[in-house]
Amino acid sequence: MKMTENRFDPSVLTTRQLRELDRLSEAVLADERPALVGREGVRLELPEPIFHLLVRVVRTMREGKAVVLLPETESMTTQAAAEFLGVSRPFVVDLLEKHAIPHHKVGTHRRVYLKDLMEFQRQRDSRRRATLDDLRGKVDAAGFYEKGTPGQ
Repeated sequence: MKMTENRFDPSVLTTRQLRELDRLSEAVLADERPALVGREGVRLELPEPIFHLLVRVVRTMREGKAVVLLPETESMTTQAAAEFLGVSRPFVVDLLEKHAIPHHKVGTHRRVYLKDLMEFQRQRDSRRRATLDDLRGKVDAAGFYEKGTPGQ
């Protein structure tokens, strides 16, 4: 199995291991309380949020996609931050210089914590939704949408 510290690539799973993923996916639908069972038979019941996270991991792997596990305190380069946000590295650097995203330096290099990128992304998306809602309200008020238009 190809696995690094934070990344697991399911493309290297054997046919037998893929069948085990299928079996695990089927077990998810069972009514039994989710649990991990150790080699010695020790059973550890899982809290629902952890169970659902593991289900998502299994489904993602079954689709042949890699799974990356990072702590919120993971320090990322400006290039990695840009890729995470889907923008250019110079744009991220500009955001850092404007203090829109907290950062720290390692030597002369800027680093950003994953949790700060996620918070910036959440706030950005929230502002975008509010702007679109406002625009929709103005369009409605101006009478550009007819009553009963699909999507209303």
